[in-house]
Amino acid sequence: MTQRSKTSLKNKIVSKYRWLLSLVLGLGVSWTIAKPGLTQALLPYTPEVKADQFEEKGIDLAQQVEYLLRYRLDDEASIASAVSMARLSTQLAPNKSETWRILGILYAQQKQFDQSLIALNKAVSLDSTNPVNYFILGRIYFQKGDYPKAETNIEQGLKIKPDEVEPLFDLGNTKLKLGQLPASITAYQKAVTLDKKFWPALNNIGLVRYEQGNIEGAIKAWQEVIKIDNKQAEPQLALAVALYHQGKTEQAYKRAQEALTIDNQYANLDFLKENLWGERILEDTKTLLNTSNMQNVIKSLKKTTKTTTSSP
Repeated sequence: MTQRSKTSLKNKIVSKYRWLLSLVLGLGVSWTIAKPGLTQALLPYTPEVKADQFEEKGIDLAQQVEYLLRYRLDDEASIASAVSMARLSTQLAPNKSETWRILGILYAQQKQFDQSLIALNKAVSLDSTNPVNYFILGRIYFQKGDYPKAETNIEQGLKIKPDEVEPLFDLGNTKLKLGQLPASITAYQKAVTLDKKFWPALNNIGLVRYEQGNIEGAIKAWQEVIKIDNKQAEPQLALAVALYHQGKTEQAYKRAQEALTIDNQYANLDFLKENLWGERILEDTKTLLNTSNMQNVIKSLKKTTKTTTSSP
């Protein structure tokens, strides 16, 4: 979508929000009607408003916010409008799970995780049969580092809808964080069985196998990932580390350079740790990246990036 299209969409949605807000405020005050040409005291008039009308507008507003989220309009103005819209939707339709879920997602995007959890737990209390509520809750608990609660919620969602690829991947990540390595592989493998091209799960199988000391198994997983998508930096670098560990230095250097050329963030060990790289592979990655060959590559890439960024 072009920037112009994004701006047009944002203006339409914000305009709709303002119209609806004006409508709601209008319904909360007394209206007056006078006959033309008469000067008698105005008689108060209060229109009849049904609860389901508020609810209908609240649901409609929540849908508009969801539409906004799909296009990822993440500038401050659109986010502020979306949050206001979502809050209003929960006031108009407080008994609808979807309004609270969308508000929870918005809070999470702003990293207001405590507020997000309040809204999402409200969504679950209103609809305990919707797996999406549990899946999102699990992801937020994972972001907060509360892995037991993340595990509980993701598993609850999977009881309702077991064949969902991304929640299975999230479960694998959670099991990995909890140190349950065989269980994490089981979850990843199920995700790959459902979608053979879902390379993130296959990539993480490699990471787990490496931590287990199964270097050959890890290499096989990363080679399969590269067959699916050879433009991803992570499996390229992971494979390079494994090859270097086996003493295949020239192959390792070539793979590592390819990986960092795709994305030089992967030269940052903290970034790798955030992406669930374990202690064993991090230590071996540090050894590879500290070689003179790779230090020269990293310096060259940094220089190229700096030149590109500073160019007009």
